[in-house]
Amino acid sequence: MIIVNTPDVPGKEVGEALGMVMGSTIRAKHIGKDILAGFRQIVGGELREYTEMLEEAREYAMKKMVDEATKLGADGIINVRFSTSAVMQGAAEILAYGTAVKFK
Repeated sequence: MIIVNTPDVPGKEVGEALGMVMGSTIRAKHIGKDILAGFRQIVGGELREYTEMLEEAREYAMKKMVDEATKLGADGIINVRFSTSAVMQGAAEILAYGTAVKFK
């Protein structure tokens, strides 16, 4: 499966657009890691607990998007984008979406 955030793939011609595909997840860290992140916020620096949470969420959302494209028989997904939104304190939704295509 070819996955790009551009409208085309060099050397490939889109034969058919199969429609939008997406995958999303909502993730939260447990209270212990939330407390550690709170302390780190006071002294400054990267909030690694949240970085890890968002990395895991992006990976899972991508997997769900690819699974949806595979069910449609797609060869690739173009124009891939991510959207993030806070659902509640310490929890975030990640949405991955793009256009499933078949190449000629």
